[in-house]
Amino acid sequence: MELGIEGRVALVGGASQGIGRAIAEVLIAEGVRVVITARDEARTAAAAAEIGAAAGYGWDSGDLDGAATLAARVREHVGEIDILVTNTGGPPTGADPLAFSDVQWEQAHRTLVMAPIALARAVVPGMRERRWGRIVGIASTSVREPIGVLMLSNAERSATLAAYKTLALDLAGDGITVNTLLTGSIATERSFSMHGSMRAAEQAAAESVPAGRIGRPEEMGWAAAFLCSERAGFITGSALAIDGGALRGI
Repeated sequence: MELGIEGRVALVGGASQGIGRAIAEVLIAEGVRVVITARDEARTAAAAAEIGAAAGYGWDSGDLDGAATLAARVREHVGEIDILVTNTGGPPTGADPLAFSDVQWEQAHRTLVMAPIALARAVVPGMRERRWGRIVGIASTSVREPIGVLMLSNAERSATLAAYKTLALDLAGDGITVNTLLTGSIATERSFSMHGSMRAAEQAAAESVPAGRIGRPEEMGWAAAFLCSERAGFITGSALAIDGGALRGI
């Protein structure tokens, strides 16, 4: 299928590795001019060179004021942003859901809720002027079925999902779609660290996921690319689970 996004400009967050990088690679293969961002400038620039991205810029998602600066940097050096993929690493885990400090809660809210909104605030005006835009958030299936050790992620990613649904309703008439991918068991460093090793994560997925295996980052990339495409223009406000059938709810 021709996705109709060749030549578009995309900004993909958390893309020096893992899911963000996989999404960037798929978009690049579709002819999109991709700028990747992550916390470490040198590492991000190196990743950009490896995958053929248009640029790689450092940005800490806790720096809310820096979101507008980042968007301006992309516009100056690459072009107007047509596609925004908001993605960041997960907050701390813990067995006791009441043990997280106020500082940890505030940091999780800042990076998982306020940072995506700050980026949207920076790019939506231009999308509205051009009457075309795609925003895709990367969340977790834990917003549908909370995971015990992920209290911060459960709560804050759910807030972002609600915010994106609200934004989708407001922007639909401007030709801008806003959707979210819900990550299940995907082969990333975060998944490996939560299970203790890559082998343990793969074994856990084999036992608990109906598909019988752990997901690949590029499978997130393919789904994201479709939601970013011209062909997905009538899909907005949706949350799509990429989980091999692990969610039990209807």
